[in-house]
Amino acid sequence: MRIKHPKLNINAYFFVRKKFVIIAVLLIAAAGIIYYLTRKEKPQEEYAIVATMKAEQNDVGVYGEYVGRVRAQQFVEVHARVEGFLEQMLFEEGTYVKKNQVLFVIDQRQYKAKADKAAAQLKKDQAQESKAQHDLERIRPLYEQNAASQLDLDNAIAAYESAKASVIMSQADLDQALMELDYTVVRSPIAGNISERLVDLGTLVGTNGKSQLATIVKSDTVLVDFSMTALDYLRSKERNVNLGQKVENRSWQPYITITLADNTQYPYKGLVDFAEPQVDPLTGTFSVRAEMPNPDHVLLPGQSTKVLLLLDVRENAVTVPLKAVIIEKGGAYIYVVRENGTAEKRFIELGPQQENLVVVERGLSPDEEIVVEGYHKLSPGMKVKVDNQYLEAQPQ
Repeated sequence: MRIKHPKLNINAYFFVRKKFVIIAVLLIAAAGIIYYLTRKEKPQEEYAIVATMKAEQNDVGVYGEYVGRVRAQQFVEVHARVEGFLEQMLFEEGTYVKKNQVLFVIDQRQYKAKADKAAAQLKKDQAQESKAQHDLERIRPLYEQNAASQLDLDNAIAAYESAKASVIMSQADLDQALMELDYTVVRSPIAGNISERLVDLGTLVGTNGKSQLATIVKSDTVLVDFSMTALDYLRSKERNVNLGQKVENRSWQPYITITLADNTQYPYKGLVDFAEPQVDPLTGTFSVRAEMPNPDHVLLPGQSTKVLLLLDVRENAVTVPLKAVIIEKGGAYIYVVRENGTAEKRFIELGPQQENLVVVERGLSPDEEIVVEGYHKLSPGMKVKVDNQYLEAQPQ
């Protein structure tokens, strides 16, 4: 029987034990790696910070834009109505004059003499009339008593009627002479601003001379003329707007606003008070006129201006800020925040614009939450976080 050597068994034991230890260490290391990988945090879900607001309902005006020209409400040429030499000018050029204020005085001497002569002739004819009346009053009772003939009565009646006619003629001559005398004092027919004088003192004016002396412009209220297309007219009729006719029971009227030469808006509004009843066949337009206050005389007759005419008011229209709308070739769209906090790309149909708001005709309901800032980071279905204050603090 063969006996095994004990040293060899001990070496084999340690060899096997060492192998198991190495395997165990490797298993522990692998378990550690697996545990570390399983304990690693999952990446957070991606979201974008945006600012939002709710879609509102507003009354939005629909405007037409035109080129207008300002003219005075009244423009009067002052003319001499009688002939004579201009003696006085009783106003300062370019100033405001009142109605019936004396402006010029023409040499009155010949007209005063003519009036005096007519007055004297009237008195003479009145005396003749009085005598003829007394003669008739004496003849008539004598005729009734057969103390005067029919011829005597007829002559007395004819003399009296002739005297009365002479008085009427003389009165008319006196009235004309006094009127011509009054015309030597040239008065302002209206209140307004007067131009410089167009003639010098000493000039022969009137029918045989220069008759226009100055012009007066009434411009505390001005008229603004502009032309509309026939298409705009038809659209206004569709909205039940009759230009030039004020409707008392309507909440708005067709007012105009104008822009001055420095691109500032004139503070007063004008009301359309006239529209031409026919279209110009050459231009396809028709004339419209608005009356506008001008208390400070900022608007000058002859001035060109840009006119905005209120054609319609869209009441309770759904509106969004213009900055929230993205316009591409495919159309206009906005981002709407759903109830689950995700962004929805919503195509909409746009209507008229008023300042920084635009009407949404279709595709959006009132009180829906829309993205107004931060939409450039969005894509459909992305989670969003609403933080209006954070975005307001960011540099633009």
